[in-house]
Amino acid sequence: MDLPITKFKVLSSLFWKLLERGGMQGIQFLVMIVLARILLPEDFGLIVLITVFISIAGIITQGGFNQALIQKKKVDEVDLSSVFYLNLVITAILYVLLFFAAPYIALFFEQPQLKSILRILAITLFFYSFSAIQNTIISREFQFKKLFISTLTASIISGIVGIAMAYTNYGIWALVGFQLTNQFLVTIILWFTIKWRPKLLFSFKRIKRLFSFGWKLLVASLIDSIDANIRGLLIGKMFNPAMLGFYNRGEQFPNLLVNNINGSIQAVMFPTLSSHQDDRSRVKEMVRRSIVTSSFIIFPMMVGLAVIAEPLVLLLLTEKWLPAVPFIQIFCAGYALWPIHTANLQAINALGRSDIFLKLEIIKKLISVLVLIVSIPFGVYAVAISVVVGGILASFINAFPNLKLLNYSIREQWRDIVPSFLISIVMGAVIYTIQWLQMPAMLTIIAQVFVGIILYIGLAALFRLECFSYLLITLKELLKSKRRPQLKAYEKI
Repeated sequence: MDLPITKFKVLSSLFWKLLERGGMQGIQFLVMIVLARILLPEDFGLIVLITVFISIAGIITQGGFNQALIQKKKVDEVDLSSVFYLNLVITAILYVLLFFAAPYIALFFEQPQLKSILRILAITLFFYSFSAIQNTIISREFQFKKLFISTLTASIISGIVGIAMAYTNYGIWALVGFQLTNQFLVTIILWFTIKWRPKLLFSFKRIKRLFSFGWKLLVASLIDSIDANIRGLLIGKMFNPAMLGFYNRGEQFPNLLVNNINGSIQAVMFPTLSSHQDDRSRVKEMVRRSIVTSSFIIFPMMVGLAVIAEPLVLLLLTEKWLPAVPFIQIFCAGYALWPIHTANLQAINALGRSDIFLKLEIIKKLISVLVLIVSIPFGVYAVAISVVVGGILASFINAFPNLKLLNYSIREQWRDIVPSFLISIVMGAVIYTIQWLQMPAMLTIIAQVFVGIILYIGLAALFRLECFSYLLITLKELLKSKRRPQLKAYEKI
């Protein structure tokens, strides 16, 4: 189960992870566009409220055990089976709690239909539990190609189900059907593609060892989830579900782009760093490469998306969703910093310092709550801006421990990303002027994207950005490694 980690294996895994996340999120994004044109913003707002409670329950279900299994150098059947059974027990308890809490949650938000929706959608917690170990094995063994197949298949079928339900006037239940079908299919496919099955084994001793690492990540994840979702709850309660729908849709656009790239890097990076945890210089090299490369990719995407937000919403979602445009632009600024967050935190966890990770989360969330409290009187857009302010402060906090752990200072990190940031701003300023031509929305977007890509690559080549050269060299190496088996086969013929 514990195989040597090579550069090609890491890059190959990252390729499949990018395809998996990109394929899944791309299809789901297209499905959501179709559903957004049929359904109302209030429908999406209500689903967001439900998702808050389910996501928090899902984090408790995992208990940090999956990350502990990935971080642990060697695992066996006792570890895997013990975590599997414990996850199921915790899931059953949480489902019962949500089932009986549903009427009170519906009453609090003055939305009676939340009761039945929460009770049904919470069934997805069992799907997460049944596939948790399969996902852990995929991460440990870098089998992301299998995850790509399962998620892509599930996304296509569940998308068809959701759209069909929307067109047949099921309303908000189309969103419920989409999510239920998707998680069910992912679980079923993973059970057939990953051959692991639980054994009749359980060890409290093993659980205790895993929990000693995982509980800190559990608490940190809970704090992070509550902080991320509290704004949605406040908007849903203080304003209305429609405004929450605009807020959520505005966040979804940058989230889709960043999560596809940053989430893929994160999924591959944690097991890779964990495998090199005894070589600090090697870990620093990989962390720096992750920050530089992902920033080079993500910065222009966020700047470009902020510029084309209005014509994009008009084209994809229609005029009724225009209030989501300012949210898109605000969240682009916040999501641009995710590469720094991810790389630093993954390094800390991979080195086994989940205690530091927990302390950082507590500090960041206290600051985030203070910023949120200050922003509330100024309205819903100020609440969104508070996310960006909190993210900027968090980037410094996350980087601080790695000065000591990896000898990688905050100043070094920001110096590494400044070149990509500056040419992204120049690119954004240039493509913004294209909208003055007053072309139709689709032509404006095509022109801005085309000019933006050419200009950004041209500036990167002109100023000889290190990350641009690294990506070109890596691409050539990958192409050569792909050709080698074909050449050997040809030579044999």
